[in-house]
Amino acid sequence: MAGSVFLLLLSGTLLCGLLFHTLSQNEDGDRTRTRRPNFIIILADDIGWGDLGANQQAGQRSSQTPHLDLMAQQGMRLTDFHSPASTCSPSRAALLTGRHGLRNGVTHNFAVGSMGGLPLSETTLAEILHQDGYYTAMIGKWHLGHNGPYSPTNRGFDYYLGIPYSNDMGCTDLPGYDLPSCPPCDPGPQILHNRLKRSGYSSCYTKVALPLFENGTIVEQPLDLWRLTQRYTSTALNVIHTARERGQPFLLYVALAHMHVPLFPPSHAPLPPAPHPSEGGVYTASLREMDGLVGAIKNASDALDKENTLIWFTGDNGPWEQKCQYAGSVGPFQGKWQTSRGGGSAKRTTWEGGHRVPTVCYWPGRVPANSTSSALLSGLDIFPTLLSLAGVNPPSDRRYDGIDATDVLLHGKETGNEFLFHPNSGAAGKYGDLQTVRLERHKAFYITGAAEACGGSTGRQELHDPPLIFDLSEDEGEETALDPTTEEYREVDERVRKWREALLYDIATDQSVSTADYATDQSATPCCDPRHTACRCHTPG
Repeated sequence: MAGSVFLLLLSGTLLCGLLFHTLSQNEDGDRTRTRRPNFIIILADDIGWGDLGANQQAGQRSSQTPHLDLMAQQGMRLTDFHSPASTCSPSRAALLTGRHGLRNGVTHNFAVGSMGGLPLSETTLAEILHQDGYYTAMIGKWHLGHNGPYSPTNRGFDYYLGIPYSNDMGCTDLPGYDLPSCPPCDPGPQILHNRLKRSGYSSCYTKVALPLFENGTIVEQPLDLWRLTQRYTSTALNVIHTARERGQPFLLYVALAHMHVPLFPPSHAPLPPAPHPSEGGVYTASLREMDGLVGAIKNASDALDKENTLIWFTGDNGPWEQKCQYAGSVGPFQGKWQTSRGGGSAKRTTWEGGHRVPTVCYWPGRVPANSTSSALLSGLDIFPTLLSLAGVNPPSDRRYDGIDATDVLLHGKETGNEFLFHPNSGAAGKYGDLQTVRLERHKAFYITGAAEACGGSTGRQELHDPPLIFDLSEDEGEETALDPTTEEYREVDERVRKWREALLYDIATDQSVSTADYATDQSATPCCDPRHTACRCHTPG
């Protein structure tokens, strides 16, 4: 039965959406352009759809993202764009490979002591472009394996500066804002014990400091979070200038962790306590800091090669709701069915707030200015779209899950995905399983619950068969599921089941499926100098 359903669907639209083997020819010959375009991907950590000023309704509240708003005014805002997963590592792996976690092997986050990372059998966007003459560089959070061959400079990037995983996975001397707060790097056993006892929190990373890598070398441990934006900005500008001097097209991947706790806004920013980020305080100061960095990158790109550079800004997942005032805004995508029963509906979940992310594409003269698209798109689509624009084919020995969105970006078409699958990302269900399906305007849940909300409630895990189905065109807050007795429900349920059965069969028969090594060992922990407390690097002066 599964095979017959799969073949039936494959003969139709599944061929272009699910199995992306060759890149499409576009209307105006984008693949044959003499000058190949530059690409800047900016991935913001834990950012909410409602954090982007351009996504807010007029008069809703003051915008904290003037540079991104300007980029949206001069480019295209994608309002129905989704991260490939609702947590860090799986989302990043999918973006760089164009494949779901069940194919590329990355279904949950890697740890400080992870021996492995994104499987070496996977080919990244950076590797393909590098092999085709692009200068490739990455700045920021990697979180796809830091040990040996798994580091960025071994996965296609000519240059790397950044942190190997999340901000909260190592101590610093001047901790940022978190809930609950963590102490500085280990000052001594008894002092540390007293601080942890007072905070009532024992899960802080205190023994190993957060490192800053340049290429394969730790250059600072613990790093200074408060100076990181300045360092990232100057490095990004250097990368753009270096590529220009070399006369090469470039890929710059900037993964910003400003919105991931602990937050580290600039020291000059006003930081009044606030119950919600919309009212000011730490989160909005961090958001403004991130926006300023984006503006600096855009300005540098505009000054050197404005009409030949595509900038694609998006997020890795939604806000970390359990962090309360240190989390962003999901906007209208509140997952009310879940929140009314207890528990979170943002990061780590498959509710809209967990994966619908603010997204802007900017390319003067190519992407229509001041345009908005409601095409259903995903971070999985970045891989095939950029390769298509570069005129490069991906390896033909594997199956892909993204589509080429060139016609959406350059020609204003609304030809997005007919369907999307949202993997379990750390809340309910098994990691990576595809138990939530978006089909055009409808969305079906086979499992819900188990994510922590602000205040500590989690809501119980619930299996749904038949699934919960919502009509997002009428209910963007996902509050009231369709009545299972209606004809609309029965039609959607039948189509969703066929699509899901087809994809699961396709993955089960895919010979290119990879398996990630999630084993941990202390020897894999990044440590600049094991002779010193918290692996501290001691530099002269």
